[in-house]
Amino acid sequence: MDIRLWLITTDHLEDGLWFREEDDFKVGMNYIAVLAASLDIAILAFSLMSNHVHFVVLGTEADANEFINEFKRRYSKYYERKYGIPKFLKGNHVDIQPIPFEEESPERAIAYVQMNSVAAGICLHPTQYPWSTGGLFFQAATPKGIRVDSLSERARYRLLNSKASIPGHWLIGEGGYILPSSYVRTDYVEKLFRKPHRMEYFLRNSSKAKLVLNADERTRPSFKDQLVHAALPDLCRSLFGKHSFIDLSSEQKKEVLRQLRYRFSSNIHQLSRIAGLDYNETAKLLDSQ
Repeated sequence: MDIRLWLITTDHLEDGLWFREEDDFKVGMNYIAVLAASLDIAILAFSLMSNHVHFVVLGTEADANEFINEFKRRYSKYYERKYGIPKFLKGNHVDIQPIPFEEESPERAIAYVQMNSVAAGICLHPTQYPWSTGGLFFQAATPKGIRVDSLSERARYRLLNSKASIPGHWLIGEGGYILPSSYVRTDYVEKLFRKPHRMEYFLRNSSKAKLVLNADERTRPSFKDQLVHAALPDLCRSLFGKHSFIDLSSEQKKEVLRQLRYRFSSNIHQLSRIAGLDYNETAKLLDSQ
């Protein structure tokens, strides 16, 4: 078998969100744990962003494909049950690229994934972003949580949205999801980087870090997608007495988008994701007189 490192990246959704609220992120985190337990693959790093995901994994190409396809399938079924949108991720393209073991390519790939939340303006350092492996490596403190085998079978099913079996010694954190420290190959990653300061060097010099340095702050969203999305129905009700954005007329949609842009400094990409519109439709509404 050809065991290699793989960088898995999904396309950014321009007209929707993978994760609308915190509970969606938790479900995504638990599906990663379920697949780590059931598939023959090693997870080295990941980041769940609002409208796309990244993984660095170790295994065969077939393993990498099975992992991301199963992750999308399970999460799509959950999404349909919760939001009534079937086959939500069917057209979401996945890019799977091999990572050479030479020339510090693994270090750069992991740093790239870790720095996604920083590049998005969500936090100052990847250790502050919970829906990732950002705070996982070179930690002196012992992870705290309750063991999976301390839960009843029914409680485990509610937690994981799955009947899959996972190791009983894995830990569930206060956030209500399996801690990545239970299944991510921290030993492999820490051996790869060797020292904390060397990991920090790659984080600060990753392409994502350079994107932050070069970005015009005025073009980046000031608030998380989930916060702006939560404000959308309230704004529809307060302005027009409607319960959802899709119930509004074109003129009303235009006003809601303008209000969101004014109140949250949202750029057009964020507004498209929040409202479930494609980029051109959002631009047309905002530019109309």
